[in-house]
Amino acid sequence: MTARSILITGCSSGIGLDAARGLRDRGWRVFAACRKPGDCAARSAEGFEAPRMDYADPGSLESGLAEVLNATGGRLDALFNNGAFATPGAVEDLPADALRAIFETNVFGWHDLTCRVIPVMRAQGHGRIVNHSSVLGMVTMPWRGAYNATKFATEGLTDTLRIEMRDTPIRVITLNTGPVTSMIRQNSIPHFERWVNWKASARAAQYEAQLLKRLYEDRGPDAFELPPGAVTKKLIHALESRRPRARYYITTPTYLMGAARRLLPTRGLDWLLSRG
Repeated sequence: MTARSILITGCSSGIGLDAARGLRDRGWRVFAACRKPGDCAARSAEGFEAPRMDYADPGSLESGLAEVLNATGGRLDALFNNGAFATPGAVEDLPADALRAIFETNVFGWHDLTCRVIPVMRAQGHGRIVNHSSVLGMVTMPWRGAYNATKFATEGLTDTLRIEMRDTPIRVITLNTGPVTSMIRQNSIPHFERWVNWKASARAAQYEAQLLKRLYEDRGPDAFELPPGAVTKKLIHALESRRPRARYYITTPTYLMGAARRLLPTRGLDWLLSRG
């Protein structure tokens, strides 16, 4: 029997890498895509097929997916949209170009790749598309406006696509992850330094007292932080269950914020989220 195939983006480290390894151990044929050639080489050294795919580069999506389909004879059982980045900073300090850049990867790139994959799944008569959202696609938190916005946009597109795909054999699934061990904080630093002139901000003192310490200091795990395997566990259920859920919560804060959003008035929720 031909092994089930999955394309996973963002496999350089963290959640994507753990998912790639975990699914390979379960017999999946994993295409572990990375943005940087060096990371692709590292995955290849592990025995993965590792196309280079950068969400901000449509040409790489086209060539990377073609590489996958050439290897599988034109089939793909699942897509896990996982690669993304953050640009920390107060909303009033985010240039419009910073938002354009993060949306290009976190939203437009995901949409582009998904739309390329859907005809393949429609033709073969089955498929699963799993989008890796966040607790920050449900509620917002200070200093994370750019990332919040991309996750809210992803939620809207994914929810709509899931409803529209009800008349097809394609299942669309959302993972809402809270604090999970990854490199997202470290990887966000270059984007912060490129786009945010915090020293000229009216909130400079707040940056020094709050964001800079969180951004630059390695303080160990956050409260309720789980290892990447917690995401892989839910991803396996989303991919292998006969009747997958439309949405999977991962980590205690996701469950708590899901309840808070339903139960609290907006003013109360704002107060809670402002506490960080």
